[in-house]
Formats: sequence, C-alpha cells, structure tokens
Amino acid sequence: MEARDRRYNLALFAAAVAVWIGVAIVVLSQDPRTDPGIRYLAAALIGAAFGLTTAPLFWLLSFARQRRIAYRGDWPRALRRGGWVGGFVGLITALRLEDLFQLPIALFLAALIVVAEVSLSGRR
Repeated sequence: MEARDRRYNLALFAAAVAVWIGVAIVVLSQDPRTDPGIRYLAAALIGAAFGLTTAPLFWLLSFARQRRIAYRGDWPRALRRGGWVGGFVGLITALRLEDLFQLPIALFLAALIVVAEVSLSGRR
C-alpha cells in the first residue's frame, strides 16, 4: 500500500465521519417525518454517509483479496461501488420517509445495481 492510498482512505473516512455528524445533527434537531423539506436532505445525507463509509472499505477489500497488490482502476471501481451503495441507501431512505417503500421495489433496485456493476466492472 502506498502513502497515496493511505491518504485516500483516511480522507474518505474523515469525510464519512463529517457527514455522519451532519446526519446526527439533522436527525436529532429536526424530525424528517413531519417536515417535508428536511426529508430529502436527511435521505441524501444518509446515502452520502453510507457511500463515503463503504468506498474505502471496497478498496481495502479488493486490496486484501488481490494479495496486497493495488491495481490500476481499483480506486474508481471502489468509488463507483460506494456511489451505488450511497444512492441505493439514500433512495430506500427517501422511500421509507415517504411511506412508499415496498420490498419488491427494493429487490428490483438491488438487482438493477448488481447487473449494472457486473457489466461495468468486467475484467478485460
């Protein structure tokens, strides 16, 4: 692991901590269920927090799986996967806050994300 990779991991984890603090402030000071304007902010913050938390974890997982070798393209792939997770969690949170959540919709979105990621990350 190079120093650059350590800096990226620490920066993403620090950003995730900052966004989680923002989530705590919004959720503890406002009620997303009663204020319609804050619902989307809370859902976006929760999605961003999950995305920023999982992106370095995806990179570390691939780094460990590849016998401690970092290949070119690992960071974009990890950031893309973190973005998928963040978008999925944010959308599910928004659907829950609007009382529109249904399990078939969540499963369909998850399957759609898996198919898109498999097609984007195919080894050439």
